[in-house]
Amino acid sequence: MDSDEEGQAMHMSVDAVAMAKVLDAARLERREIPPLTRSLLPELALPLAYSVQAEGIRMRLARGERVVGLKMGLTSEAKRKQMNLESPVYGVLTDVMQVPARGVIRVGAGIHPKIEPEIAFRIARPLRGTITREEALDACGSVFAAMEVLDSRYIDFKYFSLPDVVADNSSSSLFVLGALERPPRELDVARLDMHMSVNGQVVQSARSDAISGDPVLSVVQLCALLAERGEGLPAGSIVLSGAATVAHMLKPGDHVRLTVEGLGDVEVSATE
Repeated sequence: MDSDEEGQAMHMSVDAVAMAKVLDAARLERREIPPLTRSLLPELALPLAYSVQAEGIRMRLARGERVVGLKMGLTSEAKRKQMNLESPVYGVLTDVMQVPARGVIRVGAGIHPKIEPEIAFRIARPLRGTITREEALDACGSVFAAMEVLDSRYIDFKYFSLPDVVADNSSSSLFVLGALERPPRELDVARLDMHMSVNGQVVQSARSDAISGDPVLSVVQLCALLAERGEGLPAGSIVLSGAATVAHMLKPGDHVRLTVEGLGDVEVSATE
């Protein structure tokens, strides 16, 4: 590496650490901040945004958290076309983010949390690089219903760029997994009816092929994204395949239940 390349690498590293600290402080202090592309680095690009994300996770690990999996975002083909993107994005999940089934979410512990219905996989053996759908399916030990709670650190949770989202760990906050796990080949994973209700009223309905056209393809796409950074998907990982519908803003007093065909129910309650 010549001196110019070393200087660029050092600049990227310093920028990543500085921006990760800003986002980390916003999360811990539960306050909104302007998007990074408006406040710190207008030319923020995806490779650097993923470096910011990685630095933020390193800070969490230093506090004792443990990585348990990854989540996919932007899994809707229509949304990707709208943003002129060929693939979705990912974020990292830690053990501290997991809420027990039938557990309680404190709305006041976040900034502006939203909840969405998903399909999750537990990876039984490592995956890396370019893989087929069948290889992904063979590596998935089980599938279950799940919900993710998103919570952007940015003002109003809107009007920010894709690199902003990635740097903010793709708006990751919390997740809850259903208790019923089944081998994915027992089901037609791409054709499961999904209904999410809030306080007894159905607010979102979709079929699981709203997720990447097939939730298993989210695993394929995740491996491709990780390979770009020289990484793979470890055995034992939880993978949230992406939202089947738009997210619902959580309010204190909400009781949220997701019912997925063949995978039962998963539910949580929200308090102050």
